[in-house]
Amino acid sequence: MAASEELAHRVVEAGRSCSLTTAVLEEWSRLGTPKQVEYLAGYLEAERSSREASKRATLLRRCALPAPKTFDGYDWSAVSWPEGMGRESLLALDFVERREDLVLMGDVGTGKTHMASALCALACERRLEARFFTASSLVMRLRRARGDGRLDREAALIGKARLLVIDELGFLPLDADGARLLFQVFADAYERQSVVITTNLEFSRWGSVFGDDQMAAAVIDRIVHHGRLVQFRGESYRVRHALMQEG
Repeated sequence: MAASEELAHRVVEAGRSCSLTTAVLEEWSRLGTPKQVEYLAGYLEAERSSREASKRATLLRRCALPAPKTFDGYDWSAVSWPEGMGRESLLALDFVERREDLVLMGDVGTGKTHMASALCALACERRLEARFFTASSLVMRLRRARGDGRLDREAALIGKARLLVIDELGFLPLDADGARLLFQVFADAYERQSVVITTNLEFSRWGSVFGDDQMAAAVIDRIVHHGRLVQFRGESYRVRHALMQEG
């Protein structure tokens, strides 16, 4: 007795996700008994699940998050959404599919870095390459790569990420060399990657970050073209839950 069409479909779909040849899978689905094909489908589906879990773990490790974060229990009360965007579209990672950028801007301690970290973890869970850097650590990484003669290779690795997070832009000043290196990252990412930036500085103050108003304007121009501004207002979560309290 030939295996059912549903069983054969399971074999082909699971096998294709494991990079096996479709024609061979279809042939063995026709030749096997229902029990044989069911066993084969179960094996291939288990193999697929194992490979997917391994890839997610690899992506999360490569992402290099400072601390794992999720959206479970996330406090959305400080978030003000731009027109046409909300929680559902954010969690669906629609902006990543469209290669759009996000600027998470606002008060210290209101959940910007948490959101950016959780977005990275969510992208890895969906088997999308993501990378997380603070602005200062990214500049230091690029400087080391240049000193070792591998700046182009490092830039190419960063450019592979579908989602690139640059955290704490403006928390530490950049010198002229660091500003140029960071500018090149934004220039390379334009219309090729989704960039998420967290900052407590309004756009009008970005000139002080880059030390050059024209360079800051060029960065902002690229970001706002395919980007959205998500604003955060409120009291710091860390202050509200601090162990050290006056009195």
